[in-house]
Amino acid sequence: MLLFDLDGTLIDSNGVWVEVDRTFLARRGLEATPEYAHTVGHSIFPVAAQFTRDYYGLPDSAQDIMDEWLSLAGDAYSTRVPLKPGARAFLLRCQAAGEPMVLATACVPQLCRAALERHDLTEWFSDVFSAQELGLEKRDPRYFQTVLERLDVSAGACTLFEDSPGACRTARAAGIRVVGVYDPFYAEFEGELRQICHRYIHSFEELL
Repeated sequence: MLLFDLDGTLIDSNGVWVEVDRTFLARRGLEATPEYAHTVGHSIFPVAAQFTRDYYGLPDSAQDIMDEWLSLAGDAYSTRVPLKPGARAFLLRCQAAGEPMVLATACVPQLCRAALERHDLTEWFSDVFSAQELGLEKRDPRYFQTVLERLDVSAGACTLFEDSPGACRTARAAGIRVVGVYDPFYAEFEGELRQICHRYIHSFEELL
């Protein structure tokens, strides 16, 4: 069983969120701090929105913040965000080999659907496990435990492709084989990822 993250792994979308944060905060005369960027970059949407509200003391509700983020990001996901190099070819190879594939993603469901439709990938995955819909961050051990239970597979029968250090670490601890995927957003963690993961790649082209 192959598990794929979406943002920063199959699609080159993490830069979208850097721009969304920059625009959202600039509208309020604010700037992102390292603490802010780290926290929202590792959180599911509702948690990130509530943190943003509390961190900056904003009058906006968490729902208003999420709505604004979706408005800023929506067009990019439906029209501009590209696949990572080699991703389509690798997925095609896995599909041809009869490998079952699922998405294990922290992407907002609405944006996930837009990206899959844009790249004609909707039918390629038998299941989509949304961290937001499960109410669990991917660095929470319960996330991968839930995924394995719902798939009715053992951890040892699964391989995860993932760019986030936190998710890679949690999946590895759960007994899942982990392939770390380079993304500029996590470039500073490459050394850590190489230690955590069973294998680390800069591009899916390395697997073709």
